[in-house]
Amino acid sequence: MIKINGVQIPTPSDYQVMIADLSIAKRVASGYLQIERIATKRKIELIWFYLTNEQLSNLLTLVAPVSFQVEYTDPQTNELRTGEFYCGDRNVRGFKYHNGRIWYRDIKFNLIER
Repeated sequence: MIKINGVQIPTPSDYQVMIADLSIAKRVASGYLQIERIATKRKIELIWFYLTNEQLSNLLTLVAPVSFQVEYTDPQTNELRTGEFYCGDRNVRGFKYHNGRIWYRDIKFNLIER
């Protein structure tokens, strides 16, 4: 479903794509709003309910660089699209310790197009 730098990541439990227009807007003397669209960017919101420790470590390593290539299905075109993204804050919830290992759930982060 999603690849980061060519590596398939685990299928997320929740996948949401936000399409954002970056623009400059100003009102002219007549009151009309002039809008100049600079770019249209994507933000991909990802959630995994559970991942193994190995999956989580691999995933966090993939999104650690300042930027990386992401291949995903774009809802506007319904086609595979590749773009340069960076990762927002990563949230990981540890929910139990068992046999000296921590188990994680509710892993959340956003991939934001540059």
